[in-house]
Amino acid sequence: MVTGNFTIVVEFILLGLTSRQDLQILLFIVFLTCYIVSLIGNIVIIWISSTNPRLHTPMYFFLRNLSFLDIWYTSCVVPKMLINFLLVKKTISYNGCVTQMFIHMTLGGTECCLLLSMAYDRYVAICSPLRYTNIMHPTFCIRMAAASWFAGIVDSVVNTVYTLQLPFCGANVVDHFFCEMPTLLELACADTSLNKTFLFFWAIVIGVIPFFVILNVNIISSIIKIRTTTGRRKAFSTCASHVIVVALFYGTVFFIYLRPGRIHVSSYDIMATLFYSVITPMLNPLIYTLRNKDVKLALKETTGKKIVLWRK
Repeated sequence: MVTGNFTIVVEFILLGLTSRQDLQILLFIVFLTCYIVSLIGNIVIIWISSTNPRLHTPMYFFLRNLSFLDIWYTSCVVPKMLINFLLVKKTISYNGCVTQMFIHMTLGGTECCLLLSMAYDRYVAICSPLRYTNIMHPTFCIRMAAASWFAGIVDSVVNTVYTLQLPFCGANVVDHFFCEMPTLLELACADTSLNKTFLFFWAIVIGVIPFFVILNVNIISSIIKIRTTTGRRKAFSTCASHVIVVALFYGTVFFIYLRPGRIHVSSYDIMATLFYSVITPMLNPLIYTLRNKDVKLALKETTGKKIVLWRK
């Protein structure tokens, strides 16, 4: 749309993962498979932890929240990416782009805080096992989860509002497979240094601080303070799954958001975003179930009951 001497952007063109047409169908199949595995895995986590009394504990309350979040985290990115694999012209409307950016940032910020809540739960379970039930009571857990969602929404609202103040009046080619805020800022026809500084600041508040608190809670407070070898082994086993998830998620997020004044290397940025937006949500259920005896036992019990009822 032309206004005066400027062309106002009404849609963006997404370059996607590759320009090679011979790879589009292959990538469609690969990421459709990843998406289906992610949905099934996270739905199973929600289902099994909701229906099995063995898993009606604070730990699995937060895990249900994480699985619910991951379902929407991938769903705000992957379906559009899959559609674009089958199209020659890969476009998204301005409003659609802003909506995708807002939802993705909300869920990403929420996950940062939710992982912190899960770390605190593991800390209490290891360091204060006798007081665990009193400390991690349902009301407190709900408040922690609600606070995580609130922080994610505030983070997204503030950064999205600042981004919407920028004029987009020409370039509309997004060198990405979805509308991620750092990439979109590169297309604005105005000085974005303040926006990048603000984005960096929020990444510190909602990303770096929780990350180091998690490391302190899970490793220093929970493991190093335990003097016996057996106790340390049990503590590490309890925290191992959470530490793996944290490392996978935060590592790639930091690569994208904590490089002030960075020079964009598009292929690296895209791979990092692909990892924390698509691959990590798919791996989370596998990490938690494969390393968790309670989940595997509950799954066997529930599946066994279903088989018995079906045979009858």
